[in-house]
Amino acid sequence: MVEKSADILMPGPDEPVIAGHAGTLPTAADTERELAGILADVVHAEHVPPESHFFEDLGANSLVMAQFCARVRKRSDLPPVSMKDIYRNPTVRSLAEALANLAPPPADAPAPAAPAAPAGGTPERAGTSPSTARYVLCGAAQLLIFLGYSFVAGMATARAYEWVGSASGVVDIYLRSLVFGTGGFLLLCAFPVAAKWILVGRWKPGEFPVWGAAYLRFWIVKVLLHANPMILFIGNPVYVMYLRALGARIGKDVTILSHSVPVCTDLLTIGAGTVIRKDAFFQCYRAHAGHIQTGRIDIGRDAFVGEKSVLDIDTSMGDGSQLGHASALYRGQRVPAGERRHGSPAQPTSVNHIRVEPTRCGTLRRAVFGVSSLLQLFLLYLPFAVGGIYMLFAEVPALRGRLDAGTTLSTVPEFLTDTLAVSAVLFFGGLVVGLALMFAVPRLLSLAVKPDRVYPLYGFQYAMHRAVAGLTNIKFFPWLVGDSSYIVPYLRRLGYDLSQVEQTGSNFGTEVQHETPFLVSVGSGTMVADGLSVINADYSSTSFKVSRATIGARNFLGNNIAYPAGARTGDNCLLATKVMVPLDGELREGVGLLGSPCFEIPRSVERDTRFDHLRTGDALRRNLAAKNRYNLRSMALFLLLRWVLAAVLTGIGLACVDLYGTLGHVVIAGYLALTVAITAGFFILVERAIAAFRSLRPRLCSIYDPYFWWHERLWKVPDEWLELFNGTPFKTLVWRLMGVRIGRRVFDDGCYITERTLTVIGDDCTLNAGSKIQCHSQEDGTFKSDRTRLGSDCTLGVGAHVHYGVTVGDGAVLAPDSFLMKGEEVPAKAEWGGNPAAPTAK
Repeated sequence: MVEKSADILMPGPDEPVIAGHAGTLPTAADTERELAGILADVVHAEHVPPESHFFEDLGANSLVMAQFCARVRKRSDLPPVSMKDIYRNPTVRSLAEALANLAPPPADAPAPAAPAAPAGGTPERAGTSPSTARYVLCGAAQLLIFLGYSFVAGMATARAYEWVGSASGVVDIYLRSLVFGTGGFLLLCAFPVAAKWILVGRWKPGEFPVWGAAYLRFWIVKVLLHANPMILFIGNPVYVMYLRALGARIGKDVTILSHSVPVCTDLLTIGAGTVIRKDAFFQCYRAHAGHIQTGRIDIGRDAFVGEKSVLDIDTSMGDGSQLGHASALYRGQRVPAGERRHGSPAQPTSVNHIRVEPTRCGTLRRAVFGVSSLLQLFLLYLPFAVGGIYMLFAEVPALRGRLDAGTTLSTVPEFLTDTLAVSAVLFFGGLVVGLALMFAVPRLLSLAVKPDRVYPLYGFQYAMHRAVAGLTNIKFFPWLVGDSSYIVPYLRRLGYDLSQVEQTGSNFGTEVQHETPFLVSVGSGTMVADGLSVINADYSSTSFKVSRATIGARNFLGNNIAYPAGARTGDNCLLATKVMVPLDGELREGVGLLGSPCFEIPRSVERDTRFDHLRTGDALRRNLAAKNRYNLRSMALFLLLRWVLAAVLTGIGLACVDLYGTLGHVVIAGYLALTVAITAGFFILVERAIAAFRSLRPRLCSIYDPYFWWHERLWKVPDEWLELFNGTPFKTLVWRLMGVRIGRRVFDDGCYITERTLTVIGDDCTLNAGSKIQCHSQEDGTFKSDRTRLGSDCTLGVGAHVHYGVTVGDGAVLAPDSFLMKGEEVPAKAEWGGNPAAPTAK
């Protein structure tokens, strides 16, 4: 499959999306008649009046209109129509007139030239299916490498324990813990650097097939970088120095806040004074049609890359340029010096995303902050962690003496008692202590940072701000109480202003993050799906400030939204999935917003309001009480299941401790490998058992339907462990065990699938990091789910999002950061991109 560059049929905000066909277009009357006939078939009506509004008069919705667009695109005598055209021209007559007003190119005009290949890159080739033998051999090699790494890590840990354990006195224990902790940290940081230079040397623009020898070297470097403890220093000058050691060309005064670690670092250039916000992708590689493609990313001086944005390979940004939040540069795109872009794909804008004034922040300040951070780690955190583990083994009766050679193995009753006691204290004690610290400490630290006041980076206030963000974004607790009424008091206690909130039982999902919880306000009646990131801190290369972010009343926020302070949205808005929330223009109220950059759509349609009677009065009180009881049982169930897993792993750990005196270091290495396998098997079994080992079925219901509560319970099955299998054949095996109907030799570099048994993926598909297949949506009080099918040899780009009810043909490609809306049908070998996704120009 040959991928072209990023000329999407979605021009500026006021231009039509529809591209004219070569030749003669039908007249407006002919087009109107044909469109009316197609729409009548879709909505099962005898006749559709040309002036009837698609949503208000006909009662259609985006799913129905996506099916209409798909049927129009199959007609060679009609120009293609996208969902953006539907929303801008919401009647058959206005849509026909928009089509008729497009002037076709002259018959003798030359065909548009294909975009030139990026300079210095390699031509893109059609994907070829890898052999099954190579696929299996690569998986076997990856497994052996993991087992070898586990053995070396286990042996080193065991010997270090023995050395620390032979110390005499508290001071000696501290000093030995300091030496081991510091040495271990430096070794873990240096090993990926050495592996990269030994296995790869310098990364160069190019392409190689997955599952081969070149890919195996690439995978080793990628895994080591992602498991690197240096990621703890993201947002710190030390992290920038580490990327330089890996070969990246990075200027002075660069601030990187994203946890997406670039892999092909020799291809990364970042000019002085640049800011890259969190959750931005700039990997310098991508997977495409069964190949890994590497390419340059060049960012100039004093540039800005917004949150949740994607920079594809072979992209560049000039000095002083900006790329807004929730935006993307597609392969071959360039932002000229001094210009600003936003949207997916990026297009010109006048919005300034650097919303904080600069201040003095010199090299000495950065150096002192970096050195002091390392000293805290080496002198405080690591020695106390290592020494604390030793003291745990030395002082806890259930552990003391088990490591000594010749110690008699425990009896079964003693072993079970010790296992339950140790696991219960560690698990439930950790919950209580963690909750207390999270509610108390950030409130104290936040007093040092005043709203709307500019502070220099890398000082005391910056350290306090980063500590607050880290402590209040622990994922466990939102996972536990999310999708229930209980997340409201949790967020309120955390610092959110929810004083006017109306309980719905689904006010927030399980994934909510922020810069500071003390400057977030949410209006009455608002509901938020998973993936909300509140951007209530602004950064320049020298300064930062925190500001209040306010979400209006009676809003609904879809999945994966970055919501900035100063957003121009008010009350009663629908913010669709992956929408780019506007920072300019008039205040939007009573409308829906879709796309990046966003445009207005209807706030709701008839189907979305059919269950509104269940959200008021006595019906709401009864349903909410029943949902609360069900959610409380779900929370108790998953706490119990988490503890059961902790107890199993604790029991195996104690058995390894019992056997340590007899078998030595090998039991520690075996424990590390067993932990991964047991965790995966346990949660796979839990998920299938909750689903009664049956597949889900498409559903349309209220959030107060017991089916929806059961479906929410499935979402709570922990799945963070899936990341361990990214880029290996074992990820496909895991998906298959979880119910995904997935083909052979699928390459999954970090895709997430919400409803496994509603998803079908064909052979030899390529799924990039950050991509997502979501077979449901929730809009206000209505839940909808349907199947999504990907044919063979499909490619989902980095950060691409596929909605429910979608069919993607064989060999089709979805560009990075695209949003493929519900009900869309992508033809075989087609190339789509944008938010919302539409066919790309050939």
